[in-house]
Amino acid sequence: QDAFVAFHVNKVLVSKYLKPLQIGELAPDQPSIEPTKNEKLVKDFRELRATVERMGLLEPNQLFFFLLLAHILFLDTAAWLILFYFGTSLLPIVFSLLLLTISQVQASWLQHDLGHLSVFRKKKWNHLLHKFVMCHLIGASAKWWTLLHSQHHAKPNCFHKDPDIDMHPFLFTLGKKFSVELGIKKKKYMPYNHQHKYFFITLPPLLFPTYFHCHTFYIAYTKKYWVDLAWMLTFYIRFFYTYGSLLDTKALNSFISLHRMLESSWFVWVSQMNHIPMDIDYDKNLDWMSTQLQATCNVEQSLFNDWFTGHLNFQIEHHLFPSMPRHNYWKVAPLVKSLCAKHGLEYQCKPLLTAFADIVHSLKSSGELWHDAYLHK
Repeated sequence: QDAFVAFHVNKVLVSKYLKPLQIGELAPDQPSIEPTKNEKLVKDFRELRATVERMGLLEPNQLFFFLLLAHILFLDTAAWLILFYFGTSLLPIVFSLLLLTISQVQASWLQHDLGHLSVFRKKKWNHLLHKFVMCHLIGASAKWWTLLHSQHHAKPNCFHKDPDIDMHPFLFTLGKKFSVELGIKKKKYMPYNHQHKYFFITLPPLLFPTYFHCHTFYIAYTKKYWVDLAWMLTFYIRFFYTYGSLLDTKALNSFISLHRMLESSWFVWVSQMNHIPMDIDYDKNLDWMSTQLQATCNVEQSLFNDWFTGHLNFQIEHHLFPSMPRHNYWKVAPLVKSLCAKHGLEYQCKPLLTAFADIVHSLKSSGELWHDAYLHK
């Protein structure tokens, strides 16, 4: 299946674990494609996948990723050195916060690459550096991220299957269909007709310092990710030792809280611009490409957009080929566009600010649909 091919780099190794699960072969007269899936599209996409492999687009440029890591470590070190040399007055703290936030967000994009096994050819090196970046540099569990993010990729924007839209219905109502359903059932956990307003003071600034911070420890502890927890501990030891030597307790707590809020805001706006404005529904069991195209959109390419979003402006290509190194997305994009045009699939690509605005517009539209259904008798 296309999902299996997309997620597994070493398919020969993984196939060994599948052999005991085989229960038989399909009879010759039985169809190999389910009726909900577009057989011609499946065939064409698999041909595209073969072309991608022949072109070497799944091969990483390790110098590219080394430079990414180097600039992350440089900014991380510079953030502390500013306070060390220039003191802890307002201006040095502002510059230190800025550099630390950039470093942490860029580390988030790099751990994303490592989690998708797209930095090294050998899986074990991806896993090892993933723990260093995610656990030691960021302070979160690598296995926790992999667990949630793999579910997101398998069924993006599918209710009850994609953990990234679990905020529905408790914080926001998402998607046209679910908003109307919620209104008809007279359910109201929040004033959804105002959700496009309270979004600014809830999800962007608070996702990291509240929910993610607690959830990563909860999952790591309950699932006994002891190695991750040990790596995460090194982040807090390093952070409180280095910054604690320069700031008093009150200032240190304010510093890390502000940093996490800034980091969270950057991450949320980028991560949600590709999905929240798109179709959100129950799982329709569509073919791989249709599933990804309905739930994802792109943002225009530029050097700034590529860096600012960690190449997640190429969200369509990333979802179709999760293990592809991000520096190759632009190369496969024309091929994906052609395949979309051939099969009448919409390939959405927007300016960055339009993508941000569409998050708010979609929340406003969903809230209005809920409100109308809720008031209708």
